[in-house]
Amino acid sequence: MSHEPPSASPVPPSPVIEGMLRRRTTNGPFRPDRVSREHQHALMRVAQAAPSHFNSQPWRFVLIENPQTIARVAELAGQSMTELIEAGLFFQRYRRYFRFSQAEMEEKRDGIHIDHLPGPLRPFTRQVFSDAGLRLMRQLGVPKKLGEDNRKLVSGSPLLLAALLDKEEYRPGELSGFYSVFGLGAAIENIWNAVGELGMGIQFVSTPAEIPRHWAEIQTLLAVPQTLELMALYRLGYLPADQSRPTIDWSSRHRKRLEQFVYRETCAVPETDAFPQTSGHAQP
Repeated sequence: MSHEPPSASPVPPSPVIEGMLRRRTTNGPFRPDRVSREHQHALMRVAQAAPSHFNSQPWRFVLIENPQTIARVAELAGQSMTELIEAGLFFQRYRRYFRFSQAEMEEKRDGIHIDHLPGPLRPFTRQVFSDAGLRLMRQLGVPKKLGEDNRKLVSGSPLLLAALLDKEEYRPGELSGFYSVFGLGAAIENIWNAVGELGMGIQFVSTPAEIPRHWAEIQTLLAVPQTLELMALYRLGYLPADQSRPTIDWSSRHRKRLEQFVYRETCAVPETDAFPQTSGHAQP
C-alpha cells in the first residue's frame, strides 16, 4: 500500500525530469569493458555545462584507466574500509542514517535501509551497529570481508574519476569556497544524471578520504599539484545485466515528503503535497 498522499503532484512528462528521478548509485560490480573515450568526453561535457560563479568553472577532473593506479586506489579503499569498521568509526559517524525496517524508512524517509546482511548477522540486525554487534562483527571477520569487497569493487572498475578544485577559487572560509563546492556539486550531479543514458553506473569511493594518510597517498598517485585540492573520487563503468549485491548492502530510494523539507513563504509554514484548490481555467 502506498503511503504517499493521494493528491501528490504527478511528475510532468519530460525525458529529462524522468531521467533525473531514475538516478541511481551503483553498489555492485561493473562490466570489465573499457569506457569508451567518446563516453568519457560526453561526461566531461555535461560536467562543463554546470553553473559556476562568474563562469569560473573551478572544477578539474582526472580520468584514471591505468590498471596499476586503479589497483593501488582499490587497496587503499579496502584498507580504509577495514580500518573504519574495525575501529567502529564508520558506524559512530553515520549510524543516525541507518534504518532497519521498511516501516522505519516510511516514517523517516531518509537514510539507508540495511536489508542485506551476512547470514550470521541477520538475527542481530538492529544490534549490528551497537558495541556488542561490532564485537561480533570483528569475531566473524566482517571488517576484513567488507574491506575485501570494497577492494574488489574498485579494482574491477574500468574507470576512476577524481574531482578537484582550483585553489585560486576554492578558499575555505570565504564565499568563493562555498561557491566552488556548490559548482563542483552541480558538475558531479550532471555526470551522475548522464551515466544512466550511457548504460553506465557510478559510485562515490569515500572511505580513503576518511583516513588522511590514505587520501594523501592518492594525491601523490595522481600527482596533484599544490594549486589544486582533491575533493572526491568516483568509480564508473558499464552496468552488467545482473547486479550482485555486496556482503552488507542497503536500499535508499525513499525521499522525504514535501512537508518534511519544503516551506511556503517562511520557514514556519510547511509545504504540502496536495494541490491547492483554484477557480477559473486550468493553467496550461
